[in-house]
Amino acid sequence: MQKVFEWQTSGPGLYEVTREVDAWVTGDGLLTLFVQHTSCSLMIQENADPEVRTDLAAFFHRLVPPTTDPSMSYLTHTYEGPDDMPAHIKAALLPTSLQIPVAGGRMALGTWQGIYLFEHRDAPHVRRVIGHLA
Repeated sequence: MQKVFEWQTSGPGLYEVTREVDAWVTGDGLLTLFVQHTSCSLMIQENADPEVRTDLAAFFHRLVPPTTDPSMSYLTHTYEGPDDMPAHIKAALLPTSLQIPVAGGRMALGTWQGIYLFEHRDAPHVRRVIGHLA
C-alpha cells in the first residue's frame, strides 16, 4: 500500500506530520517514508517540547550556515541562493527516509516521538513524501 503525502512549508524548521501519517496507516507491517527532495529531511524526534525543534533548527543553522557566512566561502553551488548548498549538506547529514513498525493500525512510536519534515530552505516549498506500508 502506498500514498503520496504533500506538505507545504513556509521556511526552515521542523514540521510535525505524525497525525497525517498515523491517520493513513492500518494493520501490521513496516512503514517506510521517503522524501523526494534533496534539500529537506525526515526525522523522528521529541514532540512534547517545541523548544527541541527550535534548538535543532538553530544547531543545524550554526553547523551549516548560508553561503553568505565567510566560513562557507569555499562552496561553489550557489545558483539558487545562499541557502541552497547548505540545504543539500544538511540533507546529506540527516535521514531522507524512515522505517517505523506498525502494529494494530498504529505506528509503534515512543511516548514522546513524532515524525518531522525538516525543511532546510528559506523559501516556501511543497514537499512530497512517499509512504509505503508492507
